[in-house]
Amino acid sequence: MARGLKEFIRREWFLSSLLVLYVVLLLRDGSLLKRTPALIDWGGLSLITSLILVSRGLELSGAFMRLSLQIIALSRGSERRLALILLPAIALSSAIIMNDTAMLIFIPFIVALSRLIERDMTALVVFSAIAANVGSALTPIGNPQNIIIWRYYGVPFPDFVAYMLPFVLLWLILLLLFAFVTFRGSLPERKLHQVKVREGLLWSSLFLLIANIVLAREGKALWTLPLTVGVLFLVGRDVLLSFDWALVLTFAFIFVDFGELSEIMASLGLHPPSSEIGLFISSALLSQVVSNVPATVLLLSAENWGPLAVGVNAGGTGFMVGSLANLIAIRIARMSIRKFHRYSVPYFLLILPLSTLFLWILP
Repeated sequence: MARGLKEFIRREWFLSSLLVLYVVLLLRDGSLLKRTPALIDWGGLSLITSLILVSRGLELSGAFMRLSLQIIALSRGSERRLALILLPAIALSSAIIMNDTAMLIFIPFIVALSRLIERDMTALVVFSAIAANVGSALTPIGNPQNIIIWRYYGVPFPDFVAYMLPFVLLWLILLLLFAFVTFRGSLPERKLHQVKVREGLLWSSLFLLIANIVLAREGKALWTLPLTVGVLFLVGRDVLLSFDWALVLTFAFIFVDFGELSEIMASLGLHPPSSEIGLFISSALLSQVVSNVPATVLLLSAENWGPLAVGVNAGGTGFMVGSLANLIAIRIARMSIRKFHRYSVPYFLLILPLSTLFLWILP
């Protein structure tokens, strides 16, 4: 029993921390237990869960693994060329299939390639995690914090993309320049096996992706989960069986814990910064401490959604805790935290002042 609990805490340390925080908040105010369901954005939780399931379906379809193999072929033995092709591909993929899923697809591929060519490619793992965080910032469905902001503020899909596009381009260009300087080696040629694409699962997942976006835009986000589960039960039960359902609990307790903390702050007269630059900097730095999804929930009472979105997405880089995608990359690659921060922290320190300047210049 004790061993099982210890293993659960080790594996789900973030969820365990949220549960401990919930107990602390409950001891402070016993009425929280009755108010807990009201603090959860059920539509947002349904949409997040549905999109993660859809992303898992796209992953298991094999389409993105085939894309990865084609990228290897295009690199023609150059480590730098591989990075300059792979990173934009990860960024673009993350805008569609969410950053966490992009890590579940591309990081195992990089790890396998590293073993195949007998080369340490931990730097590429870090750059890939950054690319996933950068690319996912572009769309309202790219990551959980964007989904929360999109739903809470009711931002039209095209307006969200248009606002985030200059920042994403800035971040991506800086990442590619960083990669150009970092990667200089050559890759030995190895024979790679072809991957079969499960077309039925691929097309079903793409249908669900579009259907979920439409339902969310029509204010019917609660319908996304039963639709997604129903379709996948028919065409891809392995998606449902392999899904990490602890993630649903994690997001539920993020809504509860940090929603309650937000109300406590408001009762004490503490509110998010009113200035755009102040909101951006505070949300980016807060993400470095509590991760960007909790930071989003904590600052949702802010007047302007734009600087908040830019801040929590920029905050996904830097320290490993900034984004769940970072933790996934570190866990799969089994790399040291020090190695991860060797590239991620300088990148965050670079984009923070430049993004502040962009925010000040742009209308």
